[in-house]
Amino acid sequence: MLSRIVVIVSAAVAIALAGHGLIPALGGFTPVFESLLPWMGWSVPVLLVAATLARSKAAGAAALVPGVVWAMMFGSTLLRTPPGGPSDLTVGTINVGVTNNASGEAVRQVAKDLDLLAAQELTPGGPAAKQLNKMFRYRYPVSTVGLWSRYPIKQSRPLDVGMGWPRALRAVVSTPKGRVTVYVMHLASARPGHTTSRDASLAQARRLIDADPSKRILLLGDLNTATTDRGMRGLTPPLTDAQSAAGNGFGFTWPSEFPVTRPDHILFKGMTAAQAGVAPATGSDHRAAVASLRL
Repeated sequence: MLSRIVVIVSAAVAIALAGHGLIPALGGFTPVFESLLPWMGWSVPVLLVAATLARSKAAGAAALVPGVVWAMMFGSTLLRTPPGGPSDLTVGTINVGVTNNASGEAVRQVAKDLDLLAAQELTPGGPAAKQLNKMFRYRYPVSTVGLWSRYPIKQSRPLDVGMGWPRALRAVVSTPKGRVTVYVMHLASARPGHTTSRDASLAQARRLIDADPSKRILLLGDLNTATTDRGMRGLTPPLTDAQSAAGNGFGFTWPSEFPVTRPDHILFKGMTAAQAGVAPATGSDHRAAVASLRL
């Protein structure tokens, strides 16, 4: 009986991993399931233990199948070596946490070595904004999001990504190596069974990117969409994920105490990622995403 259960569960896990893209959205549940796909690898040792207890070679062989599928999907992520080398622009994005009284310290730690920092869940005139104003010469806050820069911001405007109020912005930053168009976005939230608003804001983000003729584009923010969520197909491509191109591991950022997924992203085109990673953010329920880019 136990061996049969192992075989059935192993087959189900392997099929779910390999064929998740074919599963209907199911009212918004499937995208949330996809956000947790990397964690399905932990089922393999559990299945192997069960197969050992069942003393079944067939069950043991079946338990290895989802392991092979998982390795094909995510093995390169764990084995990836960042390209490294010189960079021209260091960037980061942080959801400071709307109720975070230590948001000033959070951004101070993250931003000290950066050229650009995008922030979300800002309180206008709050601790995070005040701290960043001390650290950066140039800034453009819009409602609860903002961009701070060591280089001049030549153009800027607020954006509505389909939520009825500005929770995004577009700015052109003049760096020593040329101009970079920067988008900062905090897209609508996604919950099991409730991804309609998030999906609509993702679609609007894609329309904005498609309509932008800029040579270099950088999209920073809390997109409420995991790297493995089908929703990211709308943005990558045309953009490239810095963590996937130059990061160590999965780069999970949420929740901060024990991250299990990555809703915070650095996406780009017209540049090359040299390095990417995650930084702690004091008091926030998110960790920050950071990256170094060559222009």
